[in-house]
Amino acid sequence: MRGCFVTGTDTGVGKTVLSAAIVAALRARGIGVRVLKPVITGLDQKPDPDWPPDHELLARVAGCRPDQVLLAGYGPAVSPHLAVSLSGRGLALSSLAAGVRAAAAPGAALVVEGVGGLLVALDEHVSVRDLARELGLALVVAARPGLGTINHVLLTLEAARSGGLEVAGVVLTPWPDRPDMIERSNLETIERLGEVEVRTLGAVASPSLEPLAAAAASLPLERWLN
Repeated sequence: MRGCFVTGTDTGVGKTVLSAAIVAALRARGIGVRVLKPVITGLDQKPDPDWPPDHELLARVAGCRPDQVLLAGYGPAVSPHLAVSLSGRGLALSSLAAGVRAAAAPGAALVVEGVGGLLVALDEHVSVRDLARELGLALVVAARPGLGTINHVLLTLEAARSGGLEVAGVVLTPWPDRPDMIERSNLETIERLGEVEVRTLGAVASPSLEPLAAAAASLPLERWLN
């Protein structure tokens, strides 16, 4: 499959915005794309008035229905393995991977967004890293630009590479218009110590196709997807 697996250094670091921006930018370049967030929790949460839930945002930019984005959804805003335990509905790695492959369209790029970080447990035996490895897609890592991000990114890179995963790049987001000394140093240090390409994604004003595509316009997506 041609595509990428978007993961993050933590929850709430901008994975979904990055995934949506990648999808929007690919569509703006005339590249067919399918997007999936196979596992999602927190469906019972009250929606943000400005930004839709993750699967709805991804569906909007991909031009598909929200139910075509997720494979397993859970109501409580808790970690996936706890959501699975509370629901009594288990997750099988083989079924998740098969569902992702079945959703891939011939000739289209595939963008898959994980849940939480790379070592987040999907159940008692399976992690997000296991799913990424099963799919064989290169990783794009979303990370915060500020203080503390170096450790989080380098740990994620170590976990990825020790698990046999290829890392296409790291994206620091939201990247400010005027980055300070710490943010600039973080980017340079992660690139040097992590031996990885580091790019940035600025803040996105609204959850619509045009600003999302513009935010990711400078990302080397064709190279990362290959």
